[in-house]
Amino acid sequence: MSRSLNEVVSGTLFLSGNEAVARGAWESGVHFAAAYPGTPSTEILEAVGKHYAEIDAQWAPNEKVGMETIAGASFAGARVLTAMKHVGLNVAADPLFTLSYIGATGGIVVVSADDPGMHSSQNEQDNRLMAKASKVAMLEPSDSQEAKDMVGEALSISERFDTPVLLRLTTRISHSKSLVDVGPREEVEVKGYQADIRKRVPIPAHARLMHSRVEKRLLELSEFGAAYAYNRIEEGDSSLGIITSGVSYQYAKEVYPEASILKLGLTNPLPWDLIERFISGVDEVRFVEEGDPFLEEQVRARFLVDAQGKSRVPLEGELNPETVREAIRPDTVRQPPFEKVKTPLRPPALCPGCPHRGAFYALSKLSGSSTGDIGCYTLGLMPPHNALETTICMGAAIGVLSGIEKAVGREGMGNLVAAIGESTFVHSGITGLVDMAYNGSTGTVMIMDNSMTAMTGGQENPTTGKNLRGEPAPKLDLEALCLACGAKAVRVVDPHDLEEMEKVLREEMEREELSVVITRRPCIMTYRPSRPAYAELDADQCVGCRICMNLGCPAISFEDDLPSIDPMLCWPNCDLCVQVCPTGALSKDMEGI
Repeated sequence: MSRSLNEVVSGTLFLSGNEAVARGAWESGVHFAAAYPGTPSTEILEAVGKHYAEIDAQWAPNEKVGMETIAGASFAGARVLTAMKHVGLNVAADPLFTLSYIGATGGIVVVSADDPGMHSSQNEQDNRLMAKASKVAMLEPSDSQEAKDMVGEALSISERFDTPVLLRLTTRISHSKSLVDVGPREEVEVKGYQADIRKRVPIPAHARLMHSRVEKRLLELSEFGAAYAYNRIEEGDSSLGIITSGVSYQYAKEVYPEASILKLGLTNPLPWDLIERFISGVDEVRFVEEGDPFLEEQVRARFLVDAQGKSRVPLEGELNPETVREAIRPDTVRQPPFEKVKTPLRPPALCPGCPHRGAFYALSKLSGSSTGDIGCYTLGLMPPHNALETTICMGAAIGVLSGIEKAVGREGMGNLVAAIGESTFVHSGITGLVDMAYNGSTGTVMIMDNSMTAMTGGQENPTTGKNLRGEPAPKLDLEALCLACGAKAVRVVDPHDLEEMEKVLREEMEREELSVVITRRPCIMTYRPSRPAYAELDADQCVGCRICMNLGCPAISFEDDLPSIDPMLCWPNCDLCVQVCPTGALSKDMEGI
């Protein structure tokens, strides 16, 4: 957008759910926000940083630290917000569960953006269950307008009931756009910090009393929810009643426009009195919810109602009007008047010019592979590299490599290294490296430093020397950090220097003590070429050996037994194909690039 969103003091804007949450934070007087980027939540803090200077916003090294910093700001009476994708809440669960006992001085909003269908995630997790387990209040918006409004609602509930509030989005809410009525910022005074050890130090003697308050709070919130404006009965045909929440409400409304609907916005704790009133007024109850049977299980268990939900509605993946209609009203499904376009499969691949390509090419040449992590380098598992064998969660590459060595020894480990990005290393990998050093592991960790948190769109991190708003910030010294953690050797190499890359990897994989190889080259997203430049083929020199295809570069294809270079894809400052060509058939003018 050409201008900052806060210049629109009132009126209507076309916003995604993430942008709407950022706007809601600004309008509701949020003072401080912290997050670690993770799809589908990333744009929330990006929008805050770009458009709303009144909010002090920062990237945190990980979600746990983000949760802890906003907790501290809340203790000092500031209104706060943290945002993360669903698996990020696992990382932040430790402070969240105790913060539920401690409560909020300034309002606390915790945004969890779930990813049904796993568009960019390693699991399909319904964080409504996290709200229930942590005993915090939870709101679920069904469009961008509610996403904005519910930030203010969450802050109000947080301060009134002394609780963090989980604002649960899903991919479709986060990334879909709709019209949003906006207004001016509410200026809220920071209350200031006052020590209160009985409230904020949950030693067992204090925590037992805190637990009693939490259980009492849940009862009060349930009563509050029965009259809450975002929990409402939409009366229709009483022969069918649908209980739903979040984006599923939109689908149920489209498929069942004539039905009676109980739309729930405050979904933890559930408003039992309102639900009982709704059930008593309809002949049949059905549940339409995305993910786990969160509403269904609780309502059926409490009221012993005979109702259908996940017996018809898919448990896996995203819902949409078509899947809801097919599951519940198959008699109304109509065949589209056209055939769906059949597109060719497009497997994910590292970008042309990606610095990780050289590292994985060298690793595979050494008959090596890696325990992997979360980030662009996860694509090292794809052919032709086939150089990644495990992935669990952020930071796990290092611990997994150490565990394999503990189980089968150095010889049984073979040519495995741990592959992890610099942002992920700071997020969760440092303690793994400390563990390797402390417990005598001898493996090699490959930190793939591309100067940004690339998978989520190029955000800054503590190693880049810039903060969320692109301002200068202290730059973490990875080499010094790794040595301080106990690595016996730390070497830095340009992964586009294939000869040196292979040499360094071989030497460190043969070293019988803990070592770190930092492959350092900026992501292509940071690079703006001064002029076009792409590889050219001398067909007379080419022998059709296909070695260039081992790079897995999307710019190279094979036609009529010769490599073909797509100038639209070939990246100017990359010459990996030139380096690997054994006959000199490929060349590239990179002077001045």
